[in-house]
Amino acid sequence: MKPTPASSFSAPSLTARELATQPDCWLRAVDAAAGATGLPLPGERVAVTGCGTSWFMAQSYAALREAAGQGETDAFPASGFPAARPYDRVVAITRSGTTTEVLQLLEGLRVPTLAVTADGKTPVMEAAGDVAVLDWADEESVVQTRFATTALAFLRAGLPEGAAAVAAAAEAGGRAVSAPLPEAAPAAEQWTFLGGGWTYGLAQEAALKMREAAGAWTEAYPAMEYRHGPVAIAGPGRVVWAFGALPDGLAAEVARTGATLVDGGGDPMAELIRAQRLAVAIAEARGLNPDAPRNLTRSVVLPH
Repeated sequence: MKPTPASSFSAPSLTARELATQPDCWLRAVDAAAGATGLPLPGERVAVTGCGTSWFMAQSYAALREAAGQGETDAFPASGFPAARPYDRVVAITRSGTTTEVLQLLEGLRVPTLAVTADGKTPVMEAAGDVAVLDWADEESVVQTRFATTALAFLRAGLPEGAAAVAAAAEAGGRAVSAPLPEAAPAAEQWTFLGGGWTYGLAQEAALKMREAAGAWTEAYPAMEYRHGPVAIAGPGRVVWAFGALPDGLAAEVARTGATLVDGGGDPMAELIRAQRLAVAIAEARGLNPDAPRNLTRSVVLPH
């Protein structure tokens, strides 16, 4: 597929318009979670799964749930799920409801399952025991932004004090929709995103958005692991973007390399909105259509 020249975009891209609606979607997710069935119960041993972006949201939720003392919680890509392990419940995130690996996994499980999807007319409705349909957060763009974070907001809202945390994130997200992008970020040649605990999944998602929409050279690491090798690529003209607090001393190490450190200091979900906006801006500057990345489709459906 040939890139669509940026000059041909007569209006903001679908991706740009959709990502701007995330704060409102998160607030709707709080209401949806309040009456939802199938959410993990306290003390249950839970696994969360998905593919691509959905897997990263699964990682963030798993870390949040376990940190909240709700029970052991693991996250796996659907293609690498250890089906022989004993779990009390499995949660699957799938925007399309048609992803082959997710459907095959759900159909083979013999434990309670919850699917979080954007489309209530897809095979996942039969494959999962309970389904949360967040169709108001669905997207036209191939690139996921608002559905993924809304799925995370929905699951997070089901945790103790999670509803208040999501509401605070939505407030911060409202500001992130129009806040200036980090000055050095659009012109950089390389970007590394760092996170810790539940924000590592967000860092991975930020890097994926840059690769998908802009074809950019990006990487993501747990912040504590960054100095164990990856810091070697830091240097002038490159950006290190932190989701959440950095480990002691790491900011100084990044500064010594000459790289630019972006430490938003705000809510990590709101920071993800800024990273998504950066991906769109770089894509359009490069003459790429952020709504239709090269080699990607809305859902991966494998031949039988």
